Amino acid sequence: MTQGPLTTEAGAPVADNQNSETAGVGGPVLVQDQSLLEKLAHFNRERIPERVVHARGAGAYGTFTVTADVTQYTRAAFLSEVGKETETFLRFSTVAGNLGAADAVRDPRGFALKFYTEEGNYDLVGNNTPVFFIKDAIKFPDFIHTQKRDPYSGSQEADNVWDFWGLSPESTHQVTWLFGDRGIPASYRHMNGYGSHTYQWNNAAGEVFWVKYHFKTDQGIKSLTQAEANQLAGEDPDSHQRDLREAIERRDFPSWTVQVQIMPAADAAGYRFNPFDLTKVWPHEDYPPIEIGRLELNRNPENIFAEVEQSIFSPAHFVPGIGPSPDKMLQGRLFAYGDAHRYRVGINADHLPVNRPHATEARTNSRDGFLYDGRHKGAKNYEPNSFGGPFQTDKPLWAATPVSGVTGDHVAPGHTEDNDFVQAGNLYRLMSDDEKGRLVDNLAGFIAKVSRDDIAERAINNFRQADGDFGKRLEAAVQALRG
Repeated sequence: MTQGPLTTEAGAPVADNQNSETAGVGGPVLVQDQSLLEKLAHFNRERIPERVVHARGAGAYGTFTVTADVTQYTRAAFLSEVGKETETFLRFSTVAGNLGAADAVRDPRGFALKFYTEEGNYDLVGNNTPVFFIKDAIKFPDFIHTQKRDPYSGSQEADNVWDFWGLSPESTHQVTWLFGDRGIPASYRHMNGYGSHTYQWNNAAGEVFWVKYHFKTDQGIKSLTQAEANQLAGEDPDSHQRDLREAIERRDFPSWTVQVQIMPAADAAGYRFNPFDLTKVWPHEDYPPIEIGRLELNRNPENIFAEVEQSIFSPAHFVPGIGPSPDKMLQGRLFAYGDAHRYRVGINADHLPVNRPHATEARTNSRDGFLYDGRHKGAKNYEPNSFGGPFQTDKPLWAATPVSGVTGDHVAPGHTEDNDFVQAGNLYRLMSDDEKGRLVDNLAGFIAKVSRDDIAERAINNFRQADGDFGKRLEAAVQALRG
């Protein structure tokens, strides 16, 4: 902003910004003081609805650099050659907390990455865990209601959380992750990120592959114990966003090594797990991660509201060579994310600098609406037209997925090792005795708050089915706490 006289929103100079206009000395304020009324009216409207989930966040700009040739798997232009760089914006967040919540809490972390590619923006919207609590988007509102404040008590209720998790055995794997040693990252810099879902890559020859993304922190994994987190959340609720900002300010740029697991499309039907189930991982011995790039964050936003709060991400923002999979959670998010931002930020949210393409130009026939910026000027707003307007390419971004059968509320097809407990048990058995002890203590401390014995027992039984020792130790710990 250039230096000069303070002005109104319309650009007129402000004579006095210390005293409102009154009817005589000590008299009532006059409605003609438009500078006062404009400031108060704007102040009342400075906030937009916060995100229902992922409200609490921080972000930074960066650069993604390709380090390996992946053209045999995808025709995406930003992945077309080793050494190619693409500008990015990454927003970190917690899931359940509101905008004013603390950073250091036991909660998954959002890892939403926007690539400003020459073919349009590509959004990869994931978490710091490779799995999630549920596998079908129809259950998402119910799940989030259990994590948020109860409509009667106004507080998060252990009964609600464990009642839902106990009745939803598919959550057992993610809950084991969440209450383990990595459940509370020490900072956003010291955690991994994952695309979590399975996505489609397709190459120039039309071959299709299923992929999973991994972002491995180059800073090393660092996490907090529950006691450390409790203290930090009380003393410095902004700990994670401050750490990120200050690291970039001192040019200690955080980075992540980017890997993918790649599955030929033909492998999916016979794979031992449903490869499109968000509650499952692909074991690395089956599909080893392949390094493809490096992500570095190197520039802080200049205004948190404009660039972090108003940033929008949608898994539906694909580019040629990348597309969706039949993952039912992903399919639901393809609609829900864009719809949330249309409600929260507005129909023209994509016009904001943080959201619009940086390496190309958006050419659409959409016009008008709240905060429309007139970018189209006198261009026609229909297609096809004879006035040089934008035209379709007849080249789909991703390959078609074969489907068959009748419509219906179908359960996902079963695979040989599909069940809700096997991977949670595998994760538990990978832990050291100390790690297992902390996991059991963390879980028991929360389950012990449940008011009903049947809800507590059902929750414990899920972990018992994952691993007998896991369930036995958890049951004893909960009983000790509940007396």
